[in-house]
Amino acid sequence: MHRTRLLTRHTATLLALCSLLACATASAAPARATVSNDTHATACAEEDNVSLNLDGAGIRRFRVEALPPAYLATIEQDRTAPDFSGCNFDGSAHPTDPRFSFKERRVVLHDGPRWQIVGITLPSFWRSEQVPVRVDSRSDRGFHMIQVFAKTGTRSLEALVMYPSDGYWRIKPLPPARFGDGVYGSSFVMGPIEQAGRPMARIASIVIESRPLAFRLRFANGGEAKVGVREISEARTTLDVAMKPGRGQGPRFAVLRSMYVAPDNADMSEVAWRATPDGAEQRKPLPEISTLDATDVRFGRSIPSRHNTTAPDIRFGSFETGPR
Repeated sequence: MHRTRLLTRHTATLLALCSLLACATASAAPARATVSNDTHATACAEEDNVSLNLDGAGIRRFRVEALPPAYLATIEQDRTAPDFSGCNFDGSAHPTDPRFSFKERRVVLHDGPRWQIVGITLPSFWRSEQVPVRVDSRSDRGFHMIQVFAKTGTRSLEALVMYPSDGYWRIKPLPPARFGDGVYGSSFVMGPIEQAGRPMARIASIVIESRPLAFRLRFANGGEAKVGVREISEARTTLDVAMKPGRGQGPRFAVLRSMYVAPDNADMSEVAWRATPDGAEQRKPLPEISTLDATDVRFGRSIPSRHNTTAPDIRFGSFETGPR
Protein backbone atom coordinates (compact mmCIF):
# COMPACT_ATOMS: atom_id res chain seq x y z
CA MET A 1 0.00 0.00 0.00
CA HIS A 2 2.84 2.34 0.95
CA ARG A 3 4.64 1.43 -2.30
CA THR A 4 1.45 2.14 -4.29
CA ARG A 5 1.17 5.60 -2.73
CA LEU A 6 4.83 6.28 -3.55
CA LEU A 7 4.35 5.15 -7.16
CA THR A 8 1.22 7.28 -7.49
CA ARG A 9 3.03 10.28 -6.04
CA HIS A 10 6.02 9.63 -8.32
CA THR A 11 3.75 9.39 -11.37
CA ALA A 12 2.03 12.65 -10.46
CA THR A 13 5.41 14.32 -10.04
CA LEU A 14 6.54 13.08 -13.45
CA LEU A 15 3.34 14.32 -15.05
CA ALA A 16 3.81 17.70 -13.42
CA LEU A 17 7.42 17.84 -14.61
CA CYS A 18 6.37 16.86 -18.14
CA SER A 19 3.78 19.61 -18.09
CA LEU A 20 6.37 22.13 -16.96
CA LEU A 21 8.82 20.96 -19.61
CA ALA A 22 6.14 21.26 -22.27
CA CYS A 23 5.44 24.79 -21.14
CA ALA A 24 9.15 25.60 -21.12
CA THR A 25 9.57 24.10 -24.56
CA ALA A 26 6.64 26.09 -25.85
CA SER A 27 7.96 29.35 -24.39
CA ALA A 28 11.42 28.67 -25.83
CA ALA A 29 10.09 28.28 -29.37
CA PRO A 30 12.01 30.57 -31.75
CA ALA A 31 10.50 33.99 -32.31
CA ARG A 32 10.08 35.65 -35.69
CA ALA A 33 11.43 39.03 -36.68
CA THR A 34 9.82 41.29 -39.25
CA VAL A 35 12.21 42.54 -41.92
CA SER A 36 11.26 45.66 -43.89
CA ASN A 37 13.14 47.23 -46.76
CA ASP A 38 13.93 50.97 -46.83
CA THR A 39 16.49 50.79 -49.64
CA HIS A 40 16.73 53.61 -52.17
CA ALA A 41 18.36 53.50 -55.60
CA THR A 42 21.86 54.88 -56.18
CA ALA A 43 24.61 54.82 -58.80
CA CYS A 44 27.31 55.26 -56.12
CA ALA A 45 29.13 52.08 -55.08
CA GLU A 46 30.44 53.79 -51.91
CA GLU A 47 27.08 54.86 -50.47
CA ASP A 48 25.11 52.82 -47.95
CA ASN A 49 21.76 53.03 -49.72
CA VAL A 50 20.46 49.74 -48.27
CA SER A 51 18.51 49.78 -45.00
CA LEU A 52 16.85 46.54 -43.89
CA ASN A 53 15.04 46.96 -40.58
CA LEU A 54 14.58 44.14 -38.06
CA ASP A 55 11.60 44.52 -35.73
CA GLY A 56 10.22 42.18 -33.10
CA ALA A 57 8.10 43.09 -30.10
CA GLY A 58 9.74 41.48 -27.09
CA ILE A 59 12.79 40.06 -28.91
CA ARG A 60 15.61 40.27 -26.38
CA ARG A 61 18.18 37.76 -27.64
CA PHE A 62 19.51 36.95 -31.08
CA ARG A 63 22.61 35.86 -32.97
CA VAL A 64 24.50 37.67 -35.74
CA GLU A 65 26.91 35.80 -38.00
CA ALA A 66 29.29 36.83 -40.77
CA LEU A 67 29.59 33.97 -43.24
CA PRO A 68 31.75 33.56 -46.37
CA PRO A 69 29.79 34.14 -49.59
CA ALA A 70 28.69 30.92 -51.26
CA TYR A 71 31.00 31.50 -54.22
CA LEU A 72 34.20 32.13 -52.19
CA ALA A 73 35.93 28.89 -53.26
CA THR A 74 35.48 29.75 -56.95
CA ILE A 75 37.41 33.05 -56.94
CA GLU A 76 41.12 33.74 -56.69
CA GLN A 77 41.24 37.53 -56.54
CA ASP A 78 39.40 40.02 -54.37
CA ARG A 79 38.29 43.42 -55.65
CA THR A 80 38.60 45.93 -52.86
CA ALA A 81 39.46 49.23 -54.58
CA PRO A 82 36.91 52.01 -53.90
CA ASP A 83 34.77 53.18 -56.80
CA PHE A 84 33.59 56.79 -56.60
CA SER A 85 32.70 57.01 -60.30
CA GLY A 86 28.97 57.32 -59.62
CA CYS A 87 29.30 59.42 -56.46
CA ASN A 88 29.14 63.12 -55.63
CA PHE A 89 31.89 62.82 -52.98
CA ASP A 90 35.49 61.59 -52.89
CA GLY A 91 35.46 59.41 -49.77
CA SER A 92 36.81 61.99 -47.31
CA ALA A 93 33.29 62.73 -46.04
CA HIS A 94 29.74 62.44 -47.27
CA PRO A 95 28.41 65.88 -48.31
CA THR A 96 25.29 65.52 -46.16
CA ASP A 97 27.19 64.61 -42.96
CA PRO A 98 28.08 66.97 -40.13
CA ARG A 99 31.84 67.06 -39.62
CA PHE A 100 33.60 67.32 -36.25
CA SER A 101 37.37 67.51 -35.81
CA PHE A 102 39.46 65.44 -33.38
CA LYS A 103 43.07 64.75 -32.51
CA GLU A 104 44.01 61.59 -34.39
CA ARG A 105 45.36 58.70 -32.32
CA ARG A 106 45.70 54.91 -32.10
CA VAL A 107 45.78 53.15 -28.71
CA VAL A 108 46.38 49.45 -28.02
CA LEU A 109 43.84 48.77 -25.27
CA HIS A 110 44.53 45.05 -24.87
CA ASP A 111 47.23 42.74 -26.23
CA GLY A 112 46.73 39.18 -25.05
CA PRO A 113 47.35 35.67 -26.35
CA ARG A 114 44.10 35.55 -28.37
CA TRP A 115 43.10 39.14 -29.09
CA GLN A 116 44.48 42.55 -29.71
CA ILE A 117 41.99 45.36 -29.12
CA VAL A 118 42.77 48.78 -30.58
CA GLY A 119 41.02 52.13 -30.22
CA ILE A 120 41.14 54.59 -33.14
CA THR A 121 40.25 58.28 -33.06
CA LEU A 122 39.85 59.68 -36.57
CA PRO A 123 40.76 63.26 -37.56
CA SER A 124 37.08 63.87 -38.37
CA PHE A 125 33.81 62.07 -37.78
CA TRP A 126 30.10 62.74 -38.34
CA ARG A 127 29.19 62.44 -34.64
CA SER A 128 30.52 64.58 -31.78
CA GLU A 129 29.95 62.04 -28.96
CA GLN A 130 33.02 60.84 -27.04
CA VAL A 131 31.91 57.57 -25.45
CA PRO A 132 33.75 56.25 -22.35
CA VAL A 133 35.35 52.85 -23.00
CA ARG A 134 36.83 50.44 -20.45
CA VAL A 135 38.79 47.35 -21.51
CA ASP A 136 39.28 45.10 -18.49
CA SER A 137 40.75 47.62 -16.02
CA ARG A 138 41.91 50.24 -18.54
CA SER A 139 39.68 53.28 -19.20
CA ASP A 140 39.72 55.78 -22.06
CA ARG A 141 37.23 57.65 -24.24
CA GLY A 142 36.64 59.35 -27.57
CA PHE A 143 37.32 56.46 -29.97
CA HIS A 144 35.49 56.31 -33.28
CA MET A 145 36.49 52.70 -33.90
CA ILE A 146 37.23 49.72 -31.68
CA GLN A 147 39.08 47.04 -33.65
CA VAL A 148 39.45 43.40 -32.61
CA PHE A 149 42.31 41.42 -34.14
CA ALA A 150 42.34 37.62 -33.78
CA LYS A 151 45.78 36.11 -33.28
CA THR A 152 46.08 33.03 -35.47
CA GLY A 153 49.56 31.55 -35.69
CA THR A 154 51.88 34.14 -37.18
CA ARG A 155 49.05 36.45 -38.32
CA SER A 156 46.85 38.92 -36.48
CA LEU A 157 43.70 39.45 -38.52
CA GLU A 158 41.00 42.02 -37.94
CA ALA A 159 37.63 40.31 -37.54
CA LEU A 160 35.45 42.94 -35.85
CA VAL A 161 35.15 46.69 -35.70
CA MET A 162 32.53 48.65 -33.80
CA TYR A 163 31.87 52.38 -33.77
CA PRO A 164 31.07 53.78 -30.30
CA SER A 165 29.79 57.17 -31.50
CA ASP A 166 26.98 55.84 -33.70
CA GLY A 167 26.55 52.20 -32.62
CA TYR A 168 27.59 50.48 -35.87
CA TRP A 169 29.31 47.09 -36.16
CA ARG A 170 31.17 45.28 -38.93
CA ILE A 171 32.24 41.65 -38.64
CA LYS A 172 33.91 39.18 -41.00
CA PRO A 173 35.22 35.61 -40.80
CA LEU A 174 38.94 35.03 -41.00
CA PRO A 175 39.90 34.98 -44.68
CA PRO A 176 41.77 32.24 -46.53
CA ALA A 177 45.46 33.15 -46.76
CA ARG A 178 45.19 34.09 -50.45
CA PHE A 179 42.95 37.05 -49.57
CA GLY A 180 45.25 38.73 -47.04
CA ASP A 181 43.25 40.46 -44.31
CA GLY A 182 39.92 40.08 -46.13
CA VAL A 183 37.35 42.83 -46.43
CA TYR A 184 34.21 44.03 -44.69
CA GLY A 185 30.95 44.63 -46.50
CA SER A 186 27.58 45.24 -44.87
CA SER A 187 27.38 46.87 -41.45
CA PHE A 188 24.63 46.83 -38.82
CA VAL A 189 23.48 48.84 -35.85
CA MET A 190 21.86 47.24 -32.78
CA GLY A 191 19.95 48.65 -29.84
CA PRO A 192 17.47 51.53 -29.52
CA ILE A 193 17.50 52.73 -33.13
CA GLU A 194 16.89 56.37 -34.03
CA GLN A 195 17.19 58.36 -37.24
CA ALA A 196 19.82 61.10 -37.49
CA GLY A 197 20.31 61.29 -41.23
CA ARG A 198 20.88 57.54 -41.05
CA PRO A 199 19.96 54.87 -38.46
CA MET A 200 22.10 55.00 -35.32
CA ALA A 201 22.14 54.02 -31.64
CA ARG A 202 23.33 56.37 -28.89
CA ILE A 203 25.76 54.57 -26.58
CA ALA A 204 26.48 56.05 -23.14
CA SER A 205 29.37 53.73 -22.20
CA ILE A 206 31.15 50.53 -23.23
CA VAL A 207 32.89 47.90 -21.10
CA ILE A 208 34.90 45.25 -22.95
CA GLU A 209 35.89 42.02 -21.25
CA SER A 210 38.75 40.12 -22.87
CA ARG A 211 38.23 36.71 -21.21
CA PRO A 212 35.83 35.63 -22.63
CA LEU A 213 35.55 38.41 -25.19
CA ALA A 214 32.37 40.42 -24.72
CA PHE A 215 31.10 43.99 -25.11
CA ARG A 216 28.73 45.40 -22.50
CA LEU A 217 26.91 48.46 -23.78
CA ARG A 218 24.85 50.98 -21.86
CA PHE A 219 22.62 53.08 -24.10
CA ALA A 220 21.60 56.70 -23.61
CA ASN A 221 17.97 55.67 -23.01
CA GLY A 222 18.98 53.42 -20.08
CA GLY A 223 18.88 50.18 -22.05
CA GLU A 224 21.71 47.67 -22.04
CA ALA A 225 23.18 44.99 -24.26
CA LYS A 226 25.75 42.26 -23.87
CA VAL A 227 27.44 41.23 -27.12
CA GLY A 228 29.43 38.05 -26.64
CA VAL A 229 31.96 37.06 -29.30
CA ARG A 230 31.13 33.37 -29.60
CA GLU A 231 33.41 32.42 -32.51
CA ILE A 232 35.99 33.88 -34.87
CA SER A 233 37.15 31.41 -37.52
CA GLU A 234 37.36 30.95 -41.29
CA ALA A 235 33.87 29.45 -41.15
CA ARG A 236 32.20 32.39 -39.39
CA THR A 237 32.36 35.19 -36.90
CA THR A 238 29.46 34.96 -34.46
CA LEU A 239 28.00 37.39 -31.95
CA ASP A 240 25.44 36.41 -29.31
CA VAL A 241 23.39 39.44 -28.29
CA ALA A 242 21.23 39.90 -25.19
CA MET A 243 19.36 43.17 -24.73
CA LYS A 244 17.52 44.92 -21.94
CA PRO A 245 15.23 47.65 -23.33
CA GLY A 246 15.38 51.21 -22.09
CA ARG A 247 12.96 54.13 -21.98
CA GLY A 248 10.66 54.53 -24.96
CA GLN A 249 12.24 51.67 -26.88
CA GLY A 250 10.16 50.36 -29.77
CA PRO A 251 10.20 46.96 -31.49
CA ARG A 252 13.17 47.76 -33.78
CA PHE A 253 16.32 46.08 -32.48
CA ALA A 254 18.66 46.18 -35.50
CA VAL A 255 19.17 47.65 -38.96
CA LEU A 256 21.40 46.17 -41.63
CA ARG A 257 23.12 48.78 -43.79
CA SER A 258 24.76 47.98 -47.10
CA MET A 259 25.36 49.00 -50.71
CA TYR A 260 23.49 47.89 -53.82
CA VAL A 261 23.87 49.27 -57.35
CA ALA A 262 23.33 46.06 -59.34
CA PRO A 263 23.49 42.31 -58.61
CA ASP A 264 27.17 42.24 -59.65
CA ASN A 265 28.00 45.53 -57.90
CA ALA A 266 26.77 45.19 -54.35
CA ASP A 267 27.83 44.29 -50.82
CA MET A 268 24.55 42.37 -50.61
CA SER A 269 22.11 41.67 -53.42
CA GLU A 270 19.60 39.12 -52.12
CA VAL A 271 17.75 37.99 -49.02
CA ALA A 272 17.33 34.35 -47.96
CA TRP A 273 15.06 33.42 -45.04
CA ARG A 274 12.95 30.80 -43.31
CA ALA A 275 9.51 31.65 -42.02
CA THR A 276 9.65 28.74 -39.55
CA PRO A 277 12.64 26.82 -38.16
CA ASP A 278 11.88 23.72 -40.24
CA GLY A 279 10.46 25.58 -43.23
CA ALA A 280 12.00 25.68 -46.68
CA GLU A 281 14.49 28.44 -47.38
CA GLN A 282 13.08 31.24 -49.51
CA ARG A 283 15.26 33.60 -51.54
CA LYS A 284 14.58 36.82 -53.44
CA PRO A 285 16.66 39.58 -55.04
CA LEU A 286 16.90 42.67 -52.84
CA PRO A 287 14.71 44.89 -55.11
CA GLU A 288 11.83 42.39 -54.75
CA ILE A 289 11.83 42.51 -50.94
CA SER A 290 9.20 44.61 -49.20
CA THR A 291 8.32 42.99 -45.85
CA LEU A 292 8.81 39.45 -44.56
CA ASP A 293 8.68 37.49 -41.30
CA ALA A 294 11.59 35.18 -40.52
CA THR A 295 13.05 32.96 -37.81
CA ASP A 296 16.40 33.51 -39.52
CA VAL A 297 17.43 35.78 -42.38
CA ARG A 298 20.62 36.02 -44.44
CA PHE A 299 21.64 39.12 -46.35
CA GLY A 300 24.16 38.13 -48.99
CA ARG A 301 25.15 37.33 -52.56
CA SER A 302 25.16 34.22 -54.74
CA ILE A 303 27.07 35.67 -57.71
CA PRO A 304 30.50 37.35 -57.41
CA SER A 305 30.45 41.11 -57.07
CA ARG A 306 32.98 43.46 -58.60
CA HIS A 307 32.83 45.39 -55.33
CA ASN A 308 34.32 43.89 -52.13
CA THR A 309 34.14 40.45 -53.72
CA THR A 310 34.98 38.43 -50.59
CA ALA A 311 32.84 40.49 -48.20
CA PRO A 312 30.72 38.19 -46.02
CA ASP A 313 27.01 37.53 -45.90
CA ILE A 314 25.37 38.63 -42.63
CA ARG A 315 22.81 36.37 -40.99
CA PHE A 316 20.47 37.18 -38.09
CA GLY A 317 18.71 34.37 -36.24
CA SER A 318 18.07 32.53 -32.95
CA PHE A 319 15.51 35.21 -32.04
CA GLU A 320 14.12 34.81 -28.52
CA THR A 321 11.64 36.88 -26.60
CA GLY A 322 11.89 37.89 -22.96
CA PRO A 323 9.91 39.74 -20.30
CA ARG A 324 8.35 42.97 -21.52
